[in-house]
Amino acid sequence: MDLSQAKCVLEAALLCASEPLPVKMLSQLFDHQLEEPLILELLSELRVCWSGRSMELVELATGWRFQSCVNVRPFLERLNPEKPLRYSRAIIETLAIIAYKQPVSRAEIEAIRGVAVASNIVKVLEDREWVEVVGYRETPGRPSLLGTTQRFLSDMGLLRLSDLPILQEAESILFMPTETK
Repeated sequence: MDLSQAKCVLEAALLCASEPLPVKMLSQLFDHQLEEPLILELLSELRVCWSGRSMELVELATGWRFQSCVNVRPFLERLNPEKPLRYSRAIIETLAIIAYKQPVSRAEIEAIRGVAVASNIVKVLEDREWVEVVGYRETPGRPSLLGTTQRFLSDMGLLRLSDLPILQEAESILFMPTETK
């Protein structure tokens, strides 16, 4: 198979995929005959080919995917005017603490928030596959330690945790004062 055909196969697979595809899975398209560095090079070429268009090829924590560019999203949202899921302030605060302080125990989250963390808050985040138990603290009671998942990174459009906004920026985004009339 020549490289231009391989690039076409990668492009078609990514355009048809409903989830980001990791390089190992993309390698299966070629019966593992193409090495991962070559696949990454072809993906990089595809990214350049698609730059400046209404779609872009992005690498996320869980793999590669095509997505619409920011400038066309408001128009595309008109086709599927779904209401985004709304999360309570408690869920967002808990998620932010886990993302920035991980691994973190429930007691540490409670100390930061100043209130008890209800079980359903952690359950919602686990059901969404955004957080998981990543270990246990070697203290009496062996409390579980929570951390974010690859799914969290992908859903947030991030490749790695270091791509999270600086904490002060995140605070200004999450906790903007509301105007009262």
